[in-house]
Amino acid sequence: MSGIPITRQRRRILVGRLLRSAASAAVLTWMYYLMPLDRALNATTAVLLTLGLIAFGSLIAWQVAAVTHAAYPGLRAIEALATAVPLFLLLFASTYFLVARDRPSSFSEPLNRTDALYFTVTVFATVGFGDITPVSELGRVLTTVQMIADLILVGLIAKVLFGAVRIGLRRRETASHSPSELPEDGP
Repeated sequence: MSGIPITRQRRRILVGRLLRSAASAAVLTWMYYLMPLDRALNATTAVLLTLGLIAFGSLIAWQVAAVTHAAYPGLRAIEALATAVPLFLLLFASTYFLVARDRPSSFSEPLNRTDALYFTVTVFATVGFGDITPVSELGRVLTTVQMIADLILVGLIAKVLFGAVRIGLRRRETASHSPSELPEDGP
């Protein structure tokens, strides 16, 4: 690695991180379309969503630790967001799909998986509704929960990840290694 100029090495790492981030989002989306979402909407569904959100929180905690110890913390933070945000959105899309399938009157129109994902991203992007709206109380409660979680995700998670980047950069600056000797981040 010492024979590779720093700019070339960083470019290679950047491209690798971006490709890995895109692949991560693509695999998560592919899994969403393949998941057997054929269970009835019941307490188990609520427990599974809750467990999914807990797993999401655990992923964020693990990612923050990885960012603080990364050789390139900014790139690692981008990679963390590229995994966490799609996972978060797909958890809600799965829930909306199950609700719409089990209780069709919950939304202004029937939702297939793509419609559920579209609705989830619409709520996340706060661009408003038009074609698909939550109609039932359950649909509105779930949408409200997602809106609150979106605010937490955007505010708190971004702050935590950027704080981890700052810590990682400080750690990197105080290290006795020169930038050309920094190891590549692991998987």
